[in-house]
Amino acid sequence: MKKLLSLSFCVGALTFAACESNANKQGAGADTTTMSDDTSADTVDNAHNSQNSVDWAGTYKGVIPCADCPGIETTVVLNNDLTFKYTGVYQERDTKIEDAGKFMWHDNGSVVHLMGKEVNMKLKVGENQLFSLDQDGNPIDGPLKDHYILKKEL
Repeated sequence: MKKLLSLSFCVGALTFAACESNANKQGAGADTTTMSDDTSADTVDNAHNSQNSVDWAGTYKGVIPCADCPGIETTVVLNNDLTFKYTGVYQERDTKIEDAGKFMWHDNGSVVHLMGKEVNMKLKVGENQLFSLDQDGNPIDGPLKDHYILKKEL
């Protein structure tokens, strides 16, 4: 259970970082609208986000670092009906975690929050990638941060 929480923390942290970068790129060319007649009060167009601009539904896979094994072969399936399936297989160990449940969108449509019986993780959604976030929803940082990215099967 501690390893799953650690994995959730890592997966969530990376997800946030990637989507933030993607959101900044998308927002750079976005139109702005005003909330009043004052043309100096511009607001960013929030209509474009990962939830409605990215083909996010699908199967994502990767090998996440593990404290006491070579890695955790991780699969996350996100469905259009806001359900998910999670599978984590600990390499060189006889441990497999499977879970399913609902997920919800956070941060204006850039982060998914998977909530099952065993899994409680946040992942930032990027173009064909999920980036793990820590339990506080922050990007994972450090020398292994690139190992906390799940790639979409195309």
